[in-house]
Parts: sequence; structure tokens; C-alpha cells
Amino acid sequence: MRAFHKRFSESPVSQASENTYVFDVTTANFEDAVIKASLTTPILVDFWASWCEPCKALSPLLDKLAAEYNGAFALAKVDVDAEQQIAAMFGIRSIPTVMLVKDGQVLDGFAGALPEGQLREFLGRHLQPFDAEEGEALEPPAAEVEAETPEAAINRLQQAIAAEPDAAGLKLDLAVALMTAGRTEAAAAELDALPANLSVDPRAVRLRSELELSKALAGAPSAAELRARVQANPADAEARDQLGVRLLLEGDPAAGMDQWLELLKTQRDWNDGAAKKRLLAAFTTLTIAELVGRYRRKMASLLF
Repeated sequence: MRAFHKRFSESPVSQASENTYVFDVTTANFEDAVIKASLTTPILVDFWASWCEPCKALSPLLDKLAAEYNGAFALAKVDVDAEQQIAAMFGIRSIPTVMLVKDGQVLDGFAGALPEGQLREFLGRHLQPFDAEEGEALEPPAAEVEAETPEAAINRLQQAIAAEPDAAGLKLDLAVALMTAGRTEAAAAELDALPANLSVDPRAVRLRSELELSKALAGAPSAAELRARVQANPADAEARDQLGVRLLLEGDPAAGMDQWLELLKTQRDWNDGAAKKRLLAAFTTLTIAELVGRYRRKMASLLF
């Protein structure tokens, strides 16, 4: 770790002094350092490049907060030029992009160089500074609260937007809440109205893919009916495709993607290569990096 920090501090991205909680990530150590490590400690993943000016502004702020939070999270640095496979796995379209990985899944994220105040707000939604000596959070929550329902979240966000109409981040939160509540048309309208700088936000990209997938289910039969059709006729590509979408959106993404892999094997060109398009959309939608990586490899083995 010490040798790494000496090397990293010499890069143009960070001039921070040695920080126990900051490390770089490669394809070789990604599984252990990010996915497995996030099962016990949240990992904030910073995607950067040496030529990226906003990255140079963001990096020292992230280093500072990693030290201040004192082990509440670890900060993983990914050079997108050197580690293109990791960047592709996360669907990175612009830098800097930051994602918070917890319990093996992407919990939240943002694109662009946020100022320190907004960074603190982002971290404060999920983390608390940690006292390593005492082994506890420095500011424990006063009390546990019940999980907010989607409709309650929509009402809260609408009120917040009315009080602060220029807060674009709240509008993205509202679009996500509307999608969670099943109000797809309203979610799409909010998404389309977002400013351009939020179009590459990881949540916006994910939501756009979810909306595209949900369109395929307009008038579609239930999962049970679709399964029966596929069982009766394995070559029923439409049923297999719709079953894949239903399974993905209803909580069984691996089974859903298996349907599209089967289409790639047997009817690759059906509906202008729809199976490949569905898989790519699923990769953007899903937040479990290990699952996405595994199915990317399966897709590649069939295509190449």
C-alpha cells in the first residue's frame, strides 16, 4: 500500500499525502478489492484519467473525505485508459464518474466533479464518519425509520422541488421514484426534462434502459403464460424475449438474461438482433458488477 501511495501521489490526478483508505484498482484485483471488500466496507469507486481536468479537481476532495470518514468507506481509483474492461463493466460514458458499491452492488453514483458540499451531501445519504479507535460511527442516527414507500418518496420530492425548482438532482430522484412506483410515463417525462449534464448520471442511464425494457411488456402475457409458450415451443422467440424482460424487471435477472443467451444461440438474427440489444440494455440496468461481468463473458463467447 505504501509503495502505491507514493506512486499515486506523483500522478497529476492527486497530490494527496498517503491515505490508508485510498488504493488503485486493476482488472486483476477488482473482484477482491471492490466486490468482495464491499461486503464488509462500502467502496467508493472513482473513474478517472490523467488527461481529465475535472478529475484533477475532484480527486483531492475525495481523498480528503476518505481520510475524514476514517474507514467508513474505502476509495478505489480506476484509470479508465489502463482498465478499460472495468470501465466497460460499469458502463462508464464520461469521467469523472463515481459509484458507491456496497454488498457487491452499485448503491448510488454521480457523474462530474461535484463541489465539496455536494460530495458531503452524497456521502451523508449513505455513510457516516467512523471512529476507528472506538469502532463506531461518530454520529450515530437518532433512531431507525421505516422504509419510505415509493408514493411517499414521490410526495416528498415534489414538495422539495416546489421549494427548490432549480435542484436538478431532486428531479432525477423523482424520476427514479416514479419508475419504482410503476408510473413509467411520468418517469419518462421527468427523465426527458433533465438538463444535459445529468444525462450521463449512472442513475439516469440506468433508468433510461429500464424504461426501454418496460416498453417491451406493453400488452405482454404473464410470466407463467410466457413460460408455458416457451415450453410448448422453444422456438417461440417473441415469448422467450418477453419472458426475459419480465424475469429481469421482476427480480430474476440471471434467468431473464439466460432467455436472451438462448436466442443468441438459436436465433441470433431474430428481430434485427434483439437478443444482443436486450442483453446490452440489461447490463446498463443491473447494479451487480459480478453478474454483469459474468453475462458479458457469456455473450462474448457466443458472438466471437
